[in-house]
Amino acid sequence: MTDLGDFENFSDADAVDDESDPSASASPSADESRSDAVDAGEPSSATERAESSTDRFDRPTIEPLGTDEGIGALCVSNGLRVAEDGDDTALSAYVTRGNRSSVRIGSYLIAPYPDGELLFCRITGLEYAQQYYADDATEIHARRAMRADGIDEADYKFIASLEPVAVLYEDGAELKRRMTDRVPKPQTTLARASDPTQIKTGLKMPEDGIFLGHLSVGGEKVHTAASPPTIDYRINDDYEAGDPLVFRHTLVAGGTGSGKTHAAKNVLRQFLADDRRYPMGDGRTVTPAVVQFDPQDEYAQMHDDGDYDDEFAARLDREGIAHGGHDDTVAFVPTIGTASYAADHHGAEQVPFTIPFSMVHDNPWLVAGSGLNDNQYGALVSVLLPRFKRQYGRDSSYDEFVDFLSDRALREELDESGLVHEATFDAVGRRVRGFGHVFDQDARPITDLVHEFVKPGRLSVVPTYHVNDSRATEAVVLALSSLLIDEKLSNDPTYDRIDETPLLLGMDEAHNFLTDADSVQAGKVISKFTEAAKQGRKERLGLFLVTQDPQDIDDAVFKQINTTIVLNLGDEDAIKSVNIPRSLESKVPYMEQGQMVVYSPDNSEPVELIGLSNCLTRHGRGE
Repeated sequence: MTDLGDFENFSDADAVDDESDPSASASPSADESRSDAVDAGEPSSATERAESSTDRFDRPTIEPLGTDEGIGALCVSNGLRVAEDGDDTALSAYVTRGNRSSVRIGSYLIAPYPDGELLFCRITGLEYAQQYYADDATEIHARRAMRADGIDEADYKFIASLEPVAVLYEDGAELKRRMTDRVPKPQTTLARASDPTQIKTGLKMPEDGIFLGHLSVGGEKVHTAASPPTIDYRINDDYEAGDPLVFRHTLVAGGTGSGKTHAAKNVLRQFLADDRRYPMGDGRTVTPAVVQFDPQDEYAQMHDDGDYDDEFAARLDREGIAHGGHDDTVAFVPTIGTASYAADHHGAEQVPFTIPFSMVHDNPWLVAGSGLNDNQYGALVSVLLPRFKRQYGRDSSYDEFVDFLSDRALREELDESGLVHEATFDAVGRRVRGFGHVFDQDARPITDLVHEFVKPGRLSVVPTYHVNDSRATEAVVLALSSLLIDEKLSNDPTYDRIDETPLLLGMDEAHNFLTDADSVQAGKVISKFTEAAKQGRKERLGLFLVTQDPQDIDDAVFKQINTTIVLNLGDEDAIKSVNIPRSLESKVPYMEQGQMVVYSPDNSEPVELIGLSNCLTRHGRGE
């Protein structure tokens, strides 16, 4: 016998020792006995005899007749309860053996009610439970398992914990959803959700809008019996269903290598589709404009076609996804000192511009990049700039302002009058210096280019990769964004073009510009963008922020974001900051390139998506 108590194969030769048994010589030999047994039709070994013995009995049929439909059935052994408080809800199902390897956490299921309504739910947990009471934490069980080729799943129950999402019901010819307000019957058969209409209704997903990706579970696309078999996820873009969510602001967050720029380009390409138009207050419908700040010089590539074949293009056409280079893409290049811009990686038109110092009168913090305290900022805004404007005129230059602050007689006058202390005057003078390469350079002022900079259907990209000075980069981005926001929110705008055009203001590496800080100018910037976020919906102004450090964006701005697109993030603080449901938080660090979580409460339930494998425009310097 073996050490596990199993019987070894038995043979006549082992049982009879010819030398020790005196009757062996009178008995037939082992070979003769086996030969006789074979001739007689009898089994010649213990194994054959066992098999022959088994054949004498009919095997009972334990499989039920008919064909299985679904993956299992609701059970009451772990509770069957639906409650207002989700923590009190108990809903579970027994999964049959043939379906166990294919179910995943997050999969969507359908359970019918007797009257034809449907419970739409998702799997939140999977577990094996004992079929019969036994202690399998023993040496004999472990060693038998180590020697076995497989597991006999008949010895175990496989239980799926379910979260009810909605009840689906028919209202005339339309399928609608409501909160889960009734409990399904025990032993109700569960089936995979495979109808696109049921899935979209259950998850509150719009049929039309701006395409983001395809619905997925655990990194695999959800497939249906329809054509195409995937489920497209879109952001509401129709005023009939409420304000378009693009004007209620979007955040794309992802770490390095997560594919966030790839994803951002694909979203922007949908916003620039030829048929994308929005109604204005005067009754016109206008194609939107996009202004994209680009610190890595990647978005001007959207002028050129992407690298994909005709078959992929045909699939995009069938699904109504805009693709291909956007012809009306222009790179507005800031002229900063002697910095030169090289653009052999895209075919977009290039238009150089400069920031006129006159813009500082409306936004004094543009020359306060080094940081001014409240007292110093007050002196700049209330005394120095107004007096400079009176003496030199609104169109005066930055160099003239520096000369103005070098006037010792002015310094003494303001100190003696009590308007500006001499120490404060000196501090302001020091901090506003160092912008000579930013203002009034040898190019057309951006204020003279507004009609080209903001144009319906145009993608205006502002690259700053060639600018090595962070203060200069900050001044350019904040000067232009302030111009756009101020004109959009003004009751008496200077530039009607900005006021009358739907506008998406995109900002990559947004954490560099919208971070919380103690300086006065940082507070002014945050205040301006917060106001833009609050009022943008009615003014057709949307913010499109892209970042790898979402935790650094000021809360006042973050709270106004309606749609959050989260790709792979490895930093725990960054994951916590995006405020997605805990069930999805755990997936974020493990997502592959292109996988994303979308949290948009006014658009759908939180979902997992897979973006397109190809960028819809040119992407990458190696192409």
